[in-house]
Amino acid sequence: MKNIYYYSLLLCLLANCSQGQSSPENIHLNQIGFYPGATKIAVVLGEENSDFVLKDSGSKKVVFTGKLGEVRKSPYSGKAGRIADFSAFQKSGNYVLEVPKAGISYAFDIQPEIHKKIAVAAIRGYYYQRASVALPEKFAGKWARAEGHPDDKILIHPSAVSPGRPEGTVISSPKGWYDAGDYNKYIVNSGITMATLLSVYEDFPDYFKNLKTNIPESNNAVPDLLDEVLWNLRWMITMQDPGDGGVYHKLTNPRFDGMIMPEACKNPRYVVQKNTIATLDFAAVMAQSARVFKRFEKELPGLADSCKTAALKAWAYTIKNPSLEYRQNEMNKTFDPDVVTGAYEDKDGSDELIWAASEMYILTKDESYLKNISFGTDKPMPLPSWSQVKALAYYTMIRNEKQLGAVDQQYLRSIKKSVIDFSDDLLIDLEKQPYQTVMGKNAKDFAWGSNAVASNQGIALIQAYKLTKNKKYLGAALGNLDYILGRNATGYSFLTGYGSKQVMHPHHRPSIADGILEPVPGLLSGGPNPGQQDKCAGYPNNFADESFLDADCSYASNEIAINWNAPFVYVAVAIEALYGK
Repeated sequence: MKNIYYYSLLLCLLANCSQGQSSPENIHLNQIGFYPGATKIAVVLGEENSDFVLKDSGSKKVVFTGKLGEVRKSPYSGKAGRIADFSAFQKSGNYVLEVPKAGISYAFDIQPEIHKKIAVAAIRGYYYQRASVALPEKFAGKWARAEGHPDDKILIHPSAVSPGRPEGTVISSPKGWYDAGDYNKYIVNSGITMATLLSVYEDFPDYFKNLKTNIPESNNAVPDLLDEVLWNLRWMITMQDPGDGGVYHKLTNPRFDGMIMPEACKNPRYVVQKNTIATLDFAAVMAQSARVFKRFEKELPGLADSCKTAALKAWAYTIKNPSLEYRQNEMNKTFDPDVVTGAYEDKDGSDELIWAASEMYILTKDESYLKNISFGTDKPMPLPSWSQVKALAYYTMIRNEKQLGAVDQQYLRSIKKSVIDFSDDLLIDLEKQPYQTVMGKNAKDFAWGSNAVASNQGIALIQAYKLTKNKKYLGAALGNLDYILGRNATGYSFLTGYGSKQVMHPHHRPSIADGILEPVPGLLSGGPNPGQQDKCAGYPNNFADESFLDADCSYASNEIAINWNAPFVYVAVAIEALYGK
């Protein structure tokens, strides 16, 4: 894979380019490209320019001319830029944007299905995260690797003992995805990840009928997305204690592995403490899985029933144990060995209860699950994250509207209003934003995993579009996809393997340890995070929208995670399904 970004910078240096002079760095746009009939926007840095031209990248012929918009300044850095809008040009081809004194952009395409390869790549990103299996070259290409973490001899940690499973009991818990840049597997983070991937299938099932992603299961009768989901689902099922239905918080080493390949990891692994929130997440995923995989009873006989049984047992456990919390430091005071991997601690389980209750209700049609459940009329609606899943309940109720009884319509009205109000708030003053994206309007958007914030905003906007058919929401969701792929203050395309200025050094153990120049493709980098918790040297500044470092030590801005990839998959697929033709 050619590293176009660094090659172009080398050419720039040889040509005596300097900051503020001619450089592709001065023009920020979606480096993959645009749909012929959709909005096409670039941001040109600086104030002095007024005109731009669009050129065929091969012939250099001018195909479109335009005027730059008014100067807009970042509320974080104060840097100025102007919008180049060439939406009126709709001819398919490969082009560059040229602006006097600013430079020539990276080349990009205008064509139908422009984001299909992005959607496929992000789904395939999960294949590269598979545990307990070798990845052969036929499917993994140059990133082929040996099997690591068979996870067939997992120890019961003393925090996780039960009458049938005393300390040191050995269980088998293979498969699943490595959670992030590390090699552990976490139920809480799997919860929102699985829900998002199952939801994009439920919302756009036709899109997946013929979508092939070159995984070992691609020739079977189950859509590739669901085959990938199954790899993690089958691991999750093993995380339930068969005795009482409770679910272990995570499967983990006591400490993180070093920057080594999976097959080099030999440390013992444990399942640790069962708790209410992990079990609620599990119940919700199993209920949704039962619903989805019921459509594939012939191909996967008994799976849907097994998921339903697991969901019912998990729910029963949470009724008996409504407030068991996971507190890692407290656990370590009592039990050995100490565990210091990702804690995923959540102090409030009310949102998990609402989500799990909604999924159980939709699965069983038993209204008792909604007893004493309050959906509320949140303003703003809480954006989904691993620790805040209430909106997943909203989306599930909307998605299954036709199955709701008369009693539930009162819930539905307030839920729809919350989703639309949230999306309307995102759209306020959109035309005044420096990058004309809803992402970044608020400094809080630039949290740890800010690209997941952008993606989850996109999902909310797509839900609002599905409810109203108003294309303003769809256009704003596309804008956030443009943001992730280059129309942002850093100028990076944040999906590994894609874009001219792409992330090359994510905090991701296989990408660091495999000796290959290019990182594993299809993984979404976390994105700008002014917290800079990693204390890694080299951040360009602490401006919220630019606080990103393409270095493998930068786990605060440049790690990858399954729960960040999932909403990106959703947005890329939804945009393709709705815009792509």
